[in-house]
Amino acid sequence: MNLPESVAHFKEEAVKVELKPFDRFETMLYLKLLLGIQGEEIEIDEKMLDTVHDRANGCPLYVEYIVTWALERRMIEQDSESKKMILLHDDVSEETAIPRELSNIVLAAFNNLSPTLWDALKIASCIGYSFDAKVYKQLTNAMDLMPKVEELANLYDAFELSIDSNTYKWKHQAVFEAVKSLLIKNQTVQIHGMIAEEYEKEGSTDQGLSLDAGMRRLLARHFLLAEKWEGAFDQYMEAGKQAEDTFNYPEAAKMYEEAIICQGKLSYRPSLSSRLLPTIKLGNCLRELARYEESEAVLTRCLKEVEKERALQISTDTEQMYVLALTVLATLHQNQSKYNQARELYEKALPIARTVEGSSSSLWLANHIAGYAEILRKMGELEASEKLHREALKMREDNSCTELELAVSYTQLGCTLIGLGQAAEAYERHRSALLLRFKYLGFSHGLVSESLNYCAEGLSSLSRSEEGIPLAMHCVAIRKEVFGTAHPAFAHALSILASCFDAVGRQSSAKGLLERCLKICEEAFPKDHANIIPNLMSYGRVLRSMGMYEEGRNIYERAVKVHRINFKQGQKQLQLDTCLKEIRELTEEMEKGPDQRSVFLSESDRVLQHVTDRTVDVDADGTPLIILTDIGRDVDDEYALMLLGALTRKRLVNPLAVVTTLSPSRKRAALSKGSLDALGLLHVPVGIGSAGGVEEGRELEVYESAYRKASASIFEDGMNLMLLSLSSAPDKSVRLLGLASLTDFASLVRNHEDLFVSKVKEVVIMGGLEPLDSHDTLQPDTAYNNKCDMESARYLYERCQELGVPTVTLSRWAVYGCPVSNELFDELCKTDHMVATNLRRVSMTSINELWRKVNLPFPHPGREKLPERCNRKWFCGTFFGKDDIRRDGSASIWDLVTKLFMYDPLAMLCCVDEYRHEFFRWTTKEVNGVIHHFVGVSESNNGVIDPKALCNKLSYLFRFSLRESLQNIEESSN
Repeated sequence: MNLPESVAHFKEEAVKVELKPFDRFETMLYLKLLLGIQGEEIEIDEKMLDTVHDRANGCPLYVEYIVTWALERRMIEQDSESKKMILLHDDVSEETAIPRELSNIVLAAFNNLSPTLWDALKIASCIGYSFDAKVYKQLTNAMDLMPKVEELANLYDAFELSIDSNTYKWKHQAVFEAVKSLLIKNQTVQIHGMIAEEYEKEGSTDQGLSLDAGMRRLLARHFLLAEKWEGAFDQYMEAGKQAEDTFNYPEAAKMYEEAIICQGKLSYRPSLSSRLLPTIKLGNCLRELARYEESEAVLTRCLKEVEKERALQISTDTEQMYVLALTVLATLHQNQSKYNQARELYEKALPIARTVEGSSSSLWLANHIAGYAEILRKMGELEASEKLHREALKMREDNSCTELELAVSYTQLGCTLIGLGQAAEAYERHRSALLLRFKYLGFSHGLVSESLNYCAEGLSSLSRSEEGIPLAMHCVAIRKEVFGTAHPAFAHALSILASCFDAVGRQSSAKGLLERCLKICEEAFPKDHANIIPNLMSYGRVLRSMGMYEEGRNIYERAVKVHRINFKQGQKQLQLDTCLKEIRELTEEMEKGPDQRSVFLSESDRVLQHVTDRTVDVDADGTPLIILTDIGRDVDDEYALMLLGALTRKRLVNPLAVVTTLSPSRKRAALSKGSLDALGLLHVPVGIGSAGGVEEGRELEVYESAYRKASASIFEDGMNLMLLSLSSAPDKSVRLLGLASLTDFASLVRNHEDLFVSKVKEVVIMGGLEPLDSHDTLQPDTAYNNKCDMESARYLYERCQELGVPTVTLSRWAVYGCPVSNELFDELCKTDHMVATNLRRVSMTSINELWRKVNLPFPHPGREKLPERCNRKWFCGTFFGKDDIRRDGSASIWDLVTKLFMYDPLAMLCCVDEYRHEFFRWTTKEVNGVIHHFVGVSESNNGVIDPKALCNKLSYLFRFSLRESLQNIEESSN
């Protein structure tokens, strides 16, 4: 439908309103409205309200029918004594008091339905008010239900399909309630039984059915309502297992509770293992949720039941269940930091496990050996723990365990080796576990995050913290999604990231992370839990390095107190000795005079020292580079930083500084620092530049990212950072790369001309020039970066030509000569790197938002500052290479985009001589005896030699940068 331009924006700005069933209070308000009651003097009788609300089931239309029906029969009147509206008959609470004719009125439109369609309506009413079409197509394939639902939707307006074309919902709640009211209990049981039987038939075939946890939960409900208790039990157990596999312990606990209820309704008594398994699993879930008291009650009850059964008869089944009941309770005690109780239980269980028939070399036994080893590791008995973990690993290898089981052994052994100071082997074990888990589980799985965490810790122990930080950052991001921000697993990730930051001198960042970590631990764990000790020690170490001696000593004293609560004398002695040593040394520091205390550097001072003292080696590290960027405005600036990662690792360029410009430049600096950290470029200093020509008080957009964080390591004065960077470099060695407004570079030349001339080899600019033959000198055109501060752009070009400093200019025509498709963004996301996934999200949002704007008529306020020429036709030609497409302005067009433009990455590529000559055909202009280069003279002379080869090179370098920052996980796991 084509809308007039004057109202075209209504569709874009429309708000969808969804009506939901009335609650009891809303039913009361509606009754007052229907009965014409105003004010609060007259109320609705409670019995009348209950009757109407229960019979109407929250449906407004039913409330109207009931009131109309009752008024016609004069069954509603005001009671003079209570001043309340009442129903007159004593039997009105009976269902027969409000006749079925209400349903008949509602269902009149369906009187001529065929029996098969009536059956479909009844089945749909049993399924629910809304239901997933794909799920029920799979579960009811042989019943041919969904085609009938589709027919009822199209011809009888019974259902409506959601925008995602996946969920059906009853069009009118009154119809849903009316159909449901026609069914007696036996019919309902029969219908649910039909759905369950269909699944059983499909599930017994060779192909079977692949059901996720949500589908199994639905199926379990059908079995339950069909009173098929065994089938419901099986589905709830499987749903619980799948929820556990994704670390959704609240959901898993609910499923196991439902399974226990179903088990209680079975007509036979299950075996001991079948009987206790759901209860044990429930106890484990409660443990993971830190609901320790509930977990202990459940697991203790299980142990008592096994002991009771064992007293009557000892068999392989009872012995295995006895071992399991002991060890799960031991694991709970371990989590509660009750290590001695945990050890006692394992020392009772392990000898039995070794003697159970057929277990001498089984994977079952290996799991219990490893469990005991973990208790010993937590207690500080690392040599004994290592021996047992190596035994368990060998058993798993000898018995052809799965690679995921092998990953568990690698992880447990790696954690033990870290404690023993064997960091090199520990890292290799954790890396092996990471590759296996990534291979089977995907990057965003909780177990992959565990391996990322331990790999980061291993790298930090090997003095390679800069490599560990990207892994730790990704672990934090994954655990935030999987566990939430109140879970100890998330706190552990924060702790490891903090340790890595501390190791590279970023104490302020580490301090904030550890404070957040400790807050989570204090709330999640019981008071004075042993797991908090390592975090306290890390926090104390950071405080000491920041010169906060008294605060640091207090933290170490707290760690000693918690240690003595949880461990006997001699246990974890190294941990205790370390804390006591720190307390002594901090006390000594506090007793010294101010002039005698150890000198410490703040985080900002450390970065300043690094910049001042570094040696710039052009031959070894590549061309020195200072980058001026307005990152956060468009994604191509951050793609340029991604490319910088590859060029730096290949030692083609040596980034001396990144300076952010364009208000708010501070937020842009935080985004730059976070992006560089995630890309493994922590050594690259970032400074805050000018507003870039933006008027005072105005701030332009900076897109969101999880890794954009303020940091004390960011230079407050970006100009000073550039000056220090230039001073440290050899003469005529530095390339300046301008990817934004040229205000800061112009200020550098204006105020520090001698330094600029002596140190700068070349200025590379993403911008544009007036036709070269139109002036004797280079003149900047109206490209965006020039236009932000045209005065500065003209000054910079003018002084470069006068001072004999070469310039290299890349225009939009060169960029248009090398378009990339959205497939590149999608391909980079396969690395699962947080920078790639965030940039794809921002790109999709931006391109869809631009599409929405160009579809609005000019000068609609929703277009903001979009020029009139940027209309639908312009968009389709620019991004699709077509005149038009069949899609309206409200729909996403990401999947159709074939032409996106990498402005700043191409300019970055021009900073490498090898790539500059390989991919571009340059036009030159000599001014004052110096050659200046320009690529992208016009649309017909864009200067790109081979667009396909250039795109392939960009893709390779992007992927190389992302893979290297994540230790080549993707490539190594294949």
